[in-house]
Amino acid sequence: MRRVRFHSYGGPEVLRVEETEAPAPGPGELLVRTEAIGVTLPSVRRTRGDGNGGGVPLPAVLGGEVAGAVVRLGPDVTGFAVGDRVTSLTFTGSYTEAATVPAAMAARIPDAASSVDAVALVRGGQVALAALATAAPADGESVLITGAASATGHLAVQLAKLRGVPRVVAAVGSAAKADFLYGLGADEVVTYEDASWGEPVDIVLDGVGGELLPRAVAALAPGGRLVFFNSGGGTVSAHDLLAGAKTITGLTMARFAATRPELYERHGAELWDHFFAGRLRAAVHARIPLAEAARAHEIIEARANLGKVVLIP
Repeated sequence: MRRVRFHSYGGPEVLRVEETEAPAPGPGELLVRTEAIGVTLPSVRRTRGDGNGGGVPLPAVLGGEVAGAVVRLGPDVTGFAVGDRVTSLTFTGSYTEAATVPAAMAARIPDAASSVDAVALVRGGQVALAALATAAPADGESVLITGAASATGHLAVQLAKLRGVPRVVAAVGSAAKADFLYGLGADEVVTYEDASWGEPVDIVLDGVGGELLPRAVAALAPGGRLVFFNSGGGTVSAHDLLAGAKTITGLTMARFAATRPELYERHGAELWDHFFAGRLRAAVHARIPLAEAARAHEIIEARANLGKVVLIP
């Protein structure tokens, strides 16, 4: 089988296509023949040794989202059969034609959906819904979403409106993305370079972090709250939180799924319900062959994507 691996840290140019044997699933794992692979900003950052997961032992195969058909069951796996179509997160080895994934994190793909649909919808949608659940908007509260045109951000914009948020502000790096976001229901679109992001908001869902984090905190009204779910890091003054009675809550999906499994399961059903009813659009910016993974990383690094970038083995 083919895989994409990197032997040194750097930009897209460090990715290399290699031939290797298919892995064997271990206890509690499924071996999945990949049909679609999600490309994420955290994965791109890992190739540079940046962000969460930076400094992983080399050579490495990036982990992430995959979807495809189960071809083999590992020991002690129940509830799945060879031939099932699933989507899952895998911590290593997703940029391959066959990936091992934890059965506990796998979810079946509905018959009417494609593997590309699943990769574009499920993981980003779960993060968006978990961020909204963590923020818990009350009636009339407003929400600002950074990285709003990203794979997670564009779903968060739509899901916030579906949850009844009256004012959703989409923050992006380029005004060229405005039409896309207005088309998804955003009430306002601002760019990171704008002098003002408009009236303060009650909630920020921050998918960017880094140097943008203090600006995101400043966008909060007194008593506002920010949910931080990105790999960009960032520093904010404790005085800024104290003076404005503001809060920041970190969100990791592994903990959310482990501590709130029933809600996580309901969120998965909600995503597919909205998707099939036509209320939720899972935008796919590009479908790129696995062998051209470097091109996919170039798109993500340039922040040029509107929705998901997907690799096709």
